[in-house]
Amino acid sequence: MRRRSRYSLLYAPEVIDQFDSIQPKYQGLIKRAIEEQLAFAPTRRTRNRKPLENLPGPFGATWQLRFGPDNRLRVFYQLAAREKAVWILAIGVKIGNRLLVAGKEFVP
Repeated sequence: MRRRSRYSLLYAPEVIDQFDSIQPKYQGLIKRAIEEQLAFAPTRRTRNRKPLENLPGPFGATWQLRFGPDNRLRVFYQLAAREKAVWILAIGVKIGNRLLVAGKEFVP
C-alpha cells in the first residue's frame, strides 16, 4: 500500500481573528476539516474542494474547501508544492451570496 505524504499546515496571522469570530460550536469542526481534508491531498479535486475560478481569490487564495452545515463554512488556501505546505489564508462563513470573514462582508 502506498504511503501518502503529509503536507505542513501553515496559517496566516489573520486566520486567528477570523477563527475566533466564528461561533465556538463550529470551531472543532473547522479544525478537523482542515486536518482531514488538507493534510494529505490538498490538490485532489472533490465536490467540496476545488481550485478557484476567479484568481486571485479571497486573500490571494487559489483553492477553496467548503464544508459544515449546508456547506456554509469556507477555508481559502494556497499550495506551496515544493515545500509540501498548505497556507491557510482565510476562514469564513457563506450566507446566501455573502462571504463573511472575521464578521465582516468580504467584497473582492
